[in-house]
Amino acid sequence: MAADGSQFAFTPEVEAETLPAWEKVKRHVTPMEWRAHAPLIAEINRLKREKNAVILAHNYMTPEIFHGVGDYVGDSLGLAKEAAKSDAAVIVQAGVHFMAETSKILSPEKRVLIPDLRAGCSLASSITGADVRLIKQRYPGLPVVTYVNTTADVKAETDICCTSANAVQVVEEAARLWGVDKVVLIPDEFLARNVARQTDIGIIAWKGRCEVHERFTAEDILEIKAAYPGAEVLAHPECPAEVLEVSDFAGSTAAMNDYVLQRKPKRVVLITECSMADNVAADAHGTEFVRPCNLCPHMKRISLENIYEALLHDRHEVTVDPAIAERARLAVQRMIDLPPPARPARYDLVKARHHVDVELI
Repeated sequence: MAADGSQFAFTPEVEAETLPAWEKVKRHVTPMEWRAHAPLIAEINRLKREKNAVILAHNYMTPEIFHGVGDYVGDSLGLAKEAAKSDAAVIVQAGVHFMAETSKILSPEKRVLIPDLRAGCSLASSITGADVRLIKQRYPGLPVVTYVNTTADVKAETDICCTSANAVQVVEEAARLWGVDKVVLIPDEFLARNVARQTDIGIIAWKGRCEVHERFTAEDILEIKAAYPGAEVLAHPECPAEVLEVSDFAGSTAAMNDYVLQRKPKRVVLITECSMADNVAADAHGTEFVRPCNLCPHMKRISLENIYEALLHDRHEVTVDPAIAERARLAVQRMIDLPPPARPARYDLVKARHHVDVELI
């Protein structure tokens, strides 16, 4: 017991063990905060070795989780794919519930834990498997393309999944394989509208939205550009189309990360959940980050404390009915088996095609 009453002490050994992580986060975590975080990080990493566990840390985790205990870091599908290739017996999902389900779908033999069962997602909760069945009845013969940010029962009813990075490719491939000129793309309305601006395939969309990204407006972006001349603005395609139209680049979280690390802009703004900027900044020396801050309340339910409790007590196991998992895995695997997209994961064409209609269910 530490002198301040906490369970673990900030000893010289802990300080030395966690020094690499501290070097990553010290611009975003105060020394006082680190004295509380570091002992937990050391203990979590010890428990991982003891239990043959890995932690999947999404881009929206806070820096002490992302850099302190994450074994695999990135977007939700990338995390699940990496975990499936590992020899770990236990997966701890530092993210939200649909991500844990995707990990279980791709690693059915592994034990998947989520630190807080309340870590949900406004977008994933906007649609159910029953909704998809009704959509298929309404549009017989049309392929249903489903964003990976959905629950297992939704994936089980779909034909093929997509990510924000490959949505255009998947839509066009689905249209080709089914021999149609229109597809259903669910559930993110804004992703669907932004994809529609880059393809001649007709899009039928669902009115689902991410509560983080839908709050950004074009006015926000223009105000940032006026206040920070020369700043490059990178937006996620879950944002409204008018946001993308006044941004300099749009793409998935992975594409944003690559843009910053490869292009090395002097000043950048990431229009997405604000913890991502802190995590990218750790490796982007020389780039100044302007941080408009929309927090995801669900992601922020995950903490070092409940990651530790999940590992210690094998708490909050996530299971998926085998019959649902098998069908969902097929939809995910169809996407994984596609070749890498020929186009960069970006949405430049939204600026050239301002008025593309989608049919909203």
